[in-house]
Amino acid sequence: MTEPANHAAPSERTRVRRIPTNAHYDTATLHAIIDDAYLCHIAFADEKGAHCIPTACWREGNHLYIHGSNGSRMLKRLTESETCVTITHLDGLVMARSAFNHSMNYRSAMIYGRFEVVADEAERRSTMAAFMEKLVPGRQAEIRPGSDKEFAATTVMRIALGEAACKVRSGPPEDDEEDMNWPVWAGVLPFERVAMKPVVDPQCTQPAPAYVVSWQKW
Repeated sequence: MTEPANHAAPSERTRVRRIPTNAHYDTATLHAIIDDAYLCHIAFADEKGAHCIPTACWREGNHLYIHGSNGSRMLKRLTESETCVTITHLDGLVMARSAFNHSMNYRSAMIYGRFEVVADEAERRSTMAAFMEKLVPGRQAEIRPGSDKEFAATTVMRIALGEAACKVRSGPPEDDEEDMNWPVWAGVLPFERVAMKPVVDPQCTQPAPAYVVSWQKW
């Protein structure tokens, strides 16, 4: 298979080689995959070997943001070397007629580059507020704001989205012609993320706000 003419990988290391017709390099696809995620996985290496750590993430503009304790080994290492950030959404199991034609429907993104520390205090506070608003819209206006001490103990980092690649698969199985008459069910077993009924803290005496009441309808 050849890469679609309207796709252009931003770098050689982001060029998708395995099933390149599933590759997407456009900003809209990348932003949509990030915005639908609560977690990303960050790969890095240090003197103890290779690591891949899940962490909360959010996007503002053309950057992906993370945060953590000032003492985090990962955050310290990310400013020193290149890294790779991955996000994956599983949308379905694709049941084909032959064992080796089974697949998955998914949306994934890989982001390459180096994280930078967000040093400006106003930006640090505003982007942490944006993170809370991304988690649950409306929550930021009600909670106790972070204290100066809490912000001083927290590192906020971001990575540019200029060097990234997405890979997306959707649709039915793709069987070989000679397998089409094999007597077995074929199709897709879809997955969907579902919001469940909120569980109130036993010590909470406050009525549920609108964003909690509507959570299960999300």
